[in-house]
This record gives sequence, structure tokens and C-alpha cells, in this order.
Amino acid sequence: MRNWVAFNERLWLDMLLLLGFLAFFTLARESNGEAAPTEREAVYETENQNAFHPLRPNIPPDEPVREHAAFYSPTAVTNALQELHAALETMQTEYFSLWLGKWTTAIDWTAAVMGTHVSATLSSLSHSLTYTMPGTFDKTRKLDVEAQMIENEINKYFSHIITYYFGEDHFAIRNQAYDDILWVVLGWLESVQFIDSHSDSHYPPSGENGDGEWYARQFIPAFAHRARVFYELAEKGWDWRLCGGGLTWNPRLLPYKNAITNELFISASIDMYLYFPGDDNCSPFLGAKDQAHPDWKRLHAQEQRDPAACPDGTPASPTYDPIYLANAINGYDWLKNVGMTNDQGLYVDGFHIKDYYRNHSKTECDDRNEMVYTYNQGVILSGLRGLWEATGNITYLEDGHELIRNVIHATGWTDTDIAPTVSLTTPSKHENPARNPYLFPVPAGGWAGLGAHGILTELCDPFGTCSQNGHTFKGIFFHHLTTFCTPLPLVPVRRGKTFGASPATGKLHHQSCNEYAPWVVHNAQAALKTRDSKGKFGTWWGAEADPDARRKAEWPPEANPLIPGDAFDYRNSLSDVSDPGTGEEFIFQPLSPRNVHITSDLNDRGRGRTVETQGGGVAVVRAMWEFLRRYEGGDDL
Repeated sequence: MRNWVAFNERLWLDMLLLLGFLAFFTLARESNGEAAPTEREAVYETENQNAFHPLRPNIPPDEPVREHAAFYSPTAVTNALQELHAALETMQTEYFSLWLGKWTTAIDWTAAVMGTHVSATLSSLSHSLTYTMPGTFDKTRKLDVEAQMIENEINKYFSHIITYYFGEDHFAIRNQAYDDILWVVLGWLESVQFIDSHSDSHYPPSGENGDGEWYARQFIPAFAHRARVFYELAEKGWDWRLCGGGLTWNPRLLPYKNAITNELFISASIDMYLYFPGDDNCSPFLGAKDQAHPDWKRLHAQEQRDPAACPDGTPASPTYDPIYLANAINGYDWLKNVGMTNDQGLYVDGFHIKDYYRNHSKTECDDRNEMVYTYNQGVILSGLRGLWEATGNITYLEDGHELIRNVIHATGWTDTDIAPTVSLTTPSKHENPARNPYLFPVPAGGWAGLGAHGILTELCDPFGTCSQNGHTFKGIFFHHLTTFCTPLPLVPVRRGKTFGASPATGKLHHQSCNEYAPWVVHNAQAALKTRDSKGKFGTWWGAEADPDARRKAEWPPEANPLIPGDAFDYRNSLSDVSDPGTGEEFIFQPLSPRNVHITSDLNDRGRGRTVETQGGGVAVVRAMWEFLRRYEGGDDL
């Protein structure tokens, strides 16, 4: 017993000596100018809704201070990536039915957008780590373990993309409006890009480490074929007579030349030029359900390409087809000059031809719907990025940066100075001028045109009246913003067909996108705060930041004071409405009264959390990770 007491006394003495040594070591570090660690770095935990801490508290003393710059820690980038993994897992676990091959609660076009988000997210996960397959799979090597985990996750969710290809109701979408059709084109071309990039990055062309081909390449012809079929269906909607050009929204209704349909046509056209791999299938794919349609033979004959186009296996539609490029150029020329933007530089919804249903000889677009949606500011961005790469015309990039800056200012963002315009040819013009308080007046805490408190917001968000359409919009914006800010290639991807940027232009584009990073992070943080206990995102990201949120939620939905004059919100409605410009009736499923009332969680109102709101969360968190990842390099490319 005596020995045991003596042992305990010695143990306590040793512990006291150890604590004294640690205290002395800490004081010595501080006396030498080294700051003692004050707080453990944040780590990601699924149940912790506030684990993300992006701002680095201390700026290094040798780093110049810039008012418009933000600084981020490596932990911020890591946490953003973990949040992206979690957001994607929730979307696919909670909303995707593998055996049906679809998001069962989505509508046709929003499902196509969800497919786009999955493929884009897999691209981000793919380049989150450098590795070569098959690798050694040595559990003692951290890189091999991480690579296997990422590869398994990518294969898991790519299998969802494969099943969605067969689960997509492609015949129904072929009979819908042209914008619905074009979402399909963008979705499958996104999948083609992902397959190419993942295979090129992780499967070497030859040698002992691999056979040079990821198994997913076998699906490229099928994906490309569907993209081509749907593109050709939409292409028929362009005409030069009405409104001097543009793609009509819906061929079965009175003419409506709207922003989203034409932006989709521009982006789809340039994607077909840059990424379409060709198609040696001369006939549209018709499934058993399609052939059961009473009019399928006529539709098949209408869509059938000339059989002479493929007698010897020549692709029915070649890569880098100049027709696609011409369509994109003509589409943007028309959109830019038709007068589709308001005083804030934001795209409004579109143009009717006044009284056309009485007088078909009228051709001028003279009845503009002033409604502003977030996705109308987004889809064009990827189109402008592609137009630059296909033509080398820097004006396309400058137009894109100007639109992004207009959007940021229209959310009431004042935390960092962002100049209203940027020149990619004159470095001196790129520097931020002194803020002009009269240039972009923002009411304190008030609505700024497309949001408040720096958070992108749909006009229906505060009222809980967003339809499934409206639930999808913000995610679409952030997806295309991320595409636009992808670093410019410094050498042409295909000489004679595409262009590369000069080092100066590439650097200025990169610096401009760096300026948007704090705003992107701010929006992603706001979106993350809307998650419920299952990790599902809500749609009103700004609810927590708005001190008047509950008061706004009590406003009568039919008297939304944020909707501008001469605006008709046909995308979101509580009941059946009729468009005064076309006379068309829009039928929406009315919201149940029990879902309209205010609850403890403002994001439970209306349709609550949906696969579309989750897709928005995936897109904005992906944007955060991509912007932070690129931001790490500072001014270096």
C-alpha cells in the first residue's frame, strides 16, 4: 500500500513538472514573437451547423492590406469541400430514387437541372485531389485512402446519372417549351465534360498504372446523342421576323421572346460547339413508351436526319460545327441589342408583341415584362465564357463581369468595394475606384433589386410563395457563375477552333473573379444556415439575416410590394392566373393553407424544402469551394 501511495505521489509530481515545462515553453514562444495558439481550428461535423469559419482573423504582417480583399484559411477550403460532400449526399439520399432513375418530386426541367448539378459537383470532387488510378491502395498511405474514397463516391453518384438517363421522361420534354428542351442539352453536355475531365485527370493513357480509359466513356455517345436531338428540336424556335430575331419561348402559344429561352440557346449553342463530341447515330432514340404515342411516326419522321449523312459512318453532326458558333453569336447579338435589361443592368423576363392575338401583322417587341429573376442573370454567363473561348473577343468576358457586378450590387452588398465595370485589356482600369455613394444607392437593410444584406434572393422567397420553378433559380445562377470564373486557358484547347488568353488577360479575369469570392462565401454561409436536422437546404437564404423577416412573411402574397410595376410573375403563383400579355392561362398547384402560415422555421412555409432548394444549396456550396480553392493562389494563376 505504501508503494502505491508513493507511486501516485511521483505521478502527480511528474504531471506538475510537465505542466510547468509546457507553460515555460509557451511563454518562451511568446517572448520570441510567436503567438501562442488561441483556438483549435474548426473541423467539419455533420451535426454542427456553424462549423464553417472562413475568415482568417489575422493578416500576415508581410502581406499588403487591400480594402477590397478578404483572406481565407486552409481550413475554410477544407470545410467548404466537406460541406459540398454533405450537400450532395443529402440531395441523392433524400430525393433520388435509384430504381426509378429520377428525383421523384422534381418536374421534368428541374430534374434536368439537378442532373447538371450532380455532374458539375462530381467534376469538383474529381479535381479536389490529384491521384492516378488504379493506384496502390495501400492503407498506410493517406493519399491512396483518400483517392479511393473520392473515386468510390464519384462512381456511386455517376451511377445515378446513368440511371437518370433512362429514367428521364425525354419524350414528354420534347413536347414542352423550348426552354425546357434546352435544359436537357446543357445537362448532358455537362455530363460529357465531366467524363472527359475525370478520365483525363485520373486514368493515364498508357502504362502500368492504367489502360487510359475510365469505364464511363462508353456512355458519351448516348449522352451526346440526346443533347444533339434536343438541340435540333429547340433550334427550330428561332425566327428573324418577330422582334428582329430570337427564340420563341413556346411554339404553341402567342409569341413571347424571353430572356431565359434565348440565354439557354446561346449557352447550349456554344457548348455544342466546344464540347459536343459528335454523333454517329442518325436517328433520334425512341423508347417503347415513345412508340406507344399515337403520333410517334410523324414525330420520328420530322426529327429524322437525312440518312445520306451517315452512309459511311461519318458523324451526323461533327465537332466544332460552325453552325453552332454562328447560332451563339447571333443569339447574343440579338439579346444584347433588343433592350432586355433594366436600369440596374439586370435582365428582365422578356417581350410580348402587344395585341398580337388581334393583329398578326405586328412584329415589334413592344410589351416588356419587367419581372426580374435570378436565373436570368446566370445562364448567359457560361454562354459568354464560351463565346470568348470560341472567338477570342474579350468583350464577351467584360459583358459577363459587368453583369455579375450588377447582380452583386443589386443584393445590397457593401462589405467590399466592387467596381461597376472591369476592363480586361487595360490593367489600370481594373483597379477599384473610390466608392461613389450615388452610383449604387442601397437602402440600409432594404431591398436592393435582387436581394438584401448581400444575399441573392428571389422575389417570392420572403413570402413563401415560390413554385418549383422559383426554387431552382438561385442554384442555376451560382452554377453558371462558377463556370464563368473558371480560369482561362492560356493556350487554345484546339488550335484553329478555339483561343487562349494572354497572361495579362488571364490574370485580370482571375483577379476580377477573386473580388467576387467574399460575396459568394457570404451567400453560401447564409444558405448553410437554412439547413434542417437532415441537412436539407431552404430557399430563403436571407431569412436569418433580415431583422424584418417575420414582418415580411406576414405580407399578403397577392400584394407583393417588391414586384416592380409592369411586371408579371408567371413563374410563381398561389392560384391559376392569366398572362395579360398573351392571354395564356398558367395553371399552378395552389398551396395548402396549412403551409402558408408562419412557422418557427420560415423555410418550412409554402412548398418547404424540396429537391430544387437542395440543388440550390449544392450549387452555392460548390461555388464557395471553387472560389476559395482558386483564391488560395492570390494573384497568381
